Amino acid sequence: MLELIPDSAQAWWTAVVSVFHVVLAIGTSAHAVTARRSSRAAVLWVGLVWLSPVMGSLLYLMMGVNRLNRKAARLLAPARLAQIHAPDASVSAALPPERAELGRFLDTVADRCLTGGNRVFPLESGDETFPAMLAAIERAERTVSLCTYIFERDPWGARFVDALAAAHARGVDVRVLIDGVGALYSLPTIDRDLRARGVPTARFIWDWRPSRMAVLNLRNHRKIMVVDGATGFTGGMNLRASFVRAEAGPAGNQDLHFKLEGPVVGQLQEIFAIDWAFTTGEQLTGERWFPPLRGDGPLAARAIPDGPDEDMDRAKLALLGGLVCARRRVRIATAYFLPDTALIEALGACARRGVKVDVIVPEHSNLPYVNWAMFADLAAVLRHGIGVHLSARPFDHSKFMIVDDDWCCIGSPNWDARSMRLNFEVLVEVHGAPLARALTHAWEERLARSRPVTIEEVRARPAWKQVRDGLFRLGKPYL
Repeated sequence: MLELIPDSAQAWWTAVVSVFHVVLAIGTSAHAVTARRSSRAAVLWVGLVWLSPVMGSLLYLMMGVNRLNRKAARLLAPARLAQIHAPDASVSAALPPERAELGRFLDTVADRCLTGGNRVFPLESGDETFPAMLAAIERAERTVSLCTYIFERDPWGARFVDALAAAHARGVDVRVLIDGVGALYSLPTIDRDLRARGVPTARFIWDWRPSRMAVLNLRNHRKIMVVDGATGFTGGMNLRASFVRAEAGPAGNQDLHFKLEGPVVGQLQEIFAIDWAFTTGEQLTGERWFPPLRGDGPLAARAIPDGPDEDMDRAKLALLGGLVCARRRVRIATAYFLPDTALIEALGACARRGVKVDVIVPEHSNLPYVNWAMFADLAAVLRHGIGVHLSARPFDHSKFMIVDDDWCCIGSPNWDARSMRLNFEVLVEVHGAPLARALTHAWEERLARSRPVTIEEVRARPAWKQVRDGLFRLGKPYL
């Protein structure tokens, strides 16, 4: 084909492409060396940009620019922000000394106050969670806000569509936000069904214009539902039938979700409102969405948003804070375990000063390549004396952490780089023995069907598996 093009034209096009590559490479390289926090990542990206003409720069724009410039103050009414962020000294003063230290640290991390008077109820898998959520929607009188990563178009998804549409029909203000990529788990996407029933629905970051290319790798992984501004649900569970154990059987997923009551629900509503305003431009304000909340529950709690914007690293810092303040025991359950160096060293330092640290992660992941990458780092984790336990099927999608039987982290983040760097997540810290006891029971049940993995087992893996695991570890920041 090239021989049909005159030599002069070939030379002209070669010069144009070369100049385009150089200009593009200079721009993306400049961004990489100034914006990337890891010098190793900056070097790798610069090498790819220059050694893969044009394609390397396009890959960097799609996967290497992992920040959004959005400010909460621009997306939600300042008066509402001031109310949510107002400190309550009495709540912190009531904490035991070792937890007060952690509370003060998270005051600086979360930019939200620790609230008192909350109640948190664990819900096991979709069997308990979905009926509780549907019942709350059916009782709604004023508002329903729902944010999820996956909203599958299956029989349970249809029940949620019916419930949301019925609420909308009786005059309840309903807003549904689905991640742009997560919506594609079932086709045609369920947002069409919601819109056809009149339910205001939006997809988070779903825009293929070149100007938006740099954020296509970002996900809204939050799971939040708030009814009448007073009853909240959050955790790690997506809206799909595979989480209903009674119907899905061994092929289904296990998970733990949470119903919340008390002032912390207002913080969940705020996080949803900011995401909704960013996506649609509509501000959700007033007592209809944010009623005054007073609780008489036994738990202190705070919602901590995390994402590739001004909330960057908040979930990671919360986990690090919990590890630093641990005195006796740390229990972790996570669907994916790909901690970065800082988290591995923090877990190791915790274990080496006498704290018993144990992690439960599924042995058979729904994403096998994630477990391959995990095994490449397991020796570095195990040599610190950290216990790692592989749970048997069904695949456990749970995400929670218990420290010293009185402090817990629940929410949507996994212990992996995607949750810590690329996803919009929500984590709730909870102070109080009642929830810690309930979560410890759930954790012990999971431990009973798990087996410990040893450093000898990891080192004895066949050479070809070690090479495969190492190759997938290279992509750990994006798995």
